[in-house]
Amino acid sequence: MTPSPIRAVLFDAAGTLIHLREPVGETYARAARRFGADISAERLAEAFARAMAEAPPMVFADASPARIDERERSWWRVLVQETFRGAAPGVTPNDFEACFSALYAGFAEPAAWCPAPAARSTLLALRSQGLATAVVSNFDRRLAGLLEGHGLAPLLDAVVLPSDAGAAKPDPAIFHAALARLDCPAGSAVHVGDDPVEDVAGARAAGLHAVDVGELATLAELPARLAPSKNAPSARGPAQ
Repeated sequence: MTPSPIRAVLFDAAGTLIHLREPVGETYARAARRFGADISAERLAEAFARAMAEAPPMVFADASPARIDERERSWWRVLVQETFRGAAPGVTPNDFEACFSALYAGFAEPAAWCPAPAARSTLLALRSQGLATAVVSNFDRRLAGLLEGHGLAPLLDAVVLPSDAGAAKPDPAIFHAALARLDCPAGSAVHVGDDPVEDVAGARAAGLHAVDVGELATLAELPARLAPSKNAPSARGPAQ
């Protein structure tokens, strides 16, 4: 069967289209020291990874749209609290609420992030090929300001978050919500991401093609891989 031509390219956000300027453990360690707690960046990074792996999806089906920001902030508050507890039991910032607020506000600043190499030029190239572009991310609503701050927002046709879809990756529902926004069938879309479960397996389970961003030297390789004559071999297809 001849594969459908690619019409849309979806991207993960953090770890794919944008990156933190410094490791998360270092940011947490600096914030902890500011509030009287000396905890190593390495221990904080390990505890953060464990807390993220154990955290429930950031999906709040029972919350009104007006309360989503509050619920997202509360979700992060619990995760930061668990990170400090896991990194150094009994060693906590002397004002946890102020420490958390500083971290939460800091990660909302575009200066804390940088675009992936060739992110902007890749989006421009894909759009010049007539492809729709979108972000499908498990991030929270702070993402809009980050994409805007780095000049990426105008190059995206949609940004779909758990708060929009009522589901988080790898749930197929969040991919389908993005495809509905783009008016594109799953078999004509590619999702690009860095997580083997949330991005690659999740996209394939939803019927999309998938590209592991780790297979690319930079995103600049993507437009050529998705050119019409290369659609079939360049992107791993949906599960059969």
